[in-house]
Amino acid sequence: MDKRTYKIGTEHIKNMIKLMLRKSEMKIKPIKTKKDYEEALKKVEELFDAKPNTQAGDELDILVTLIEAYEQKHFAISLPDPIEAIKFRMEQSGLKQADLAEAMGGKNRTSEVLNRKRDLTLNMARKLHKKFKIPAESLLA
Repeated sequence: MDKRTYKIGTEHIKNMIKLMLRKSEMKIKPIKTKKDYEEALKKVEELFDAKPNTQAGDELDILVTLIEAYEQKHFAISLPDPIEAIKFRMEQSGLKQADLAEAMGGKNRTSEVLNRKRDLTLNMARKLHKKFKIPAESLLA
């Protein structure tokens, strides 16, 4: 190894050590309780305008990741019932049962599905998604 390579290698190591020391100043810990969660949210507010690739920006990225994990575990939002999703879209768009008949195989079948006397089929779900933009995840829940 020549002196130039050694100097570059040493400088790189020094910079990495500085970076590690700087990062070790972060007071980040796992979010285990509601209190931890609330503290993390406050810290994110403080760091919200942090520039990327800075200590504050890195801390913000880490906190957001921890918060997302905590929220997925503790505040999971379940998908709506497929029939309720259809009824919601009908209400939103001012649709009547007759408007859904083509996608669901007729007026009688539409009535049966909406009254839970018949199951929603995969084919119906596809057509409802395509024609009325009802999220597929909601129809297949």
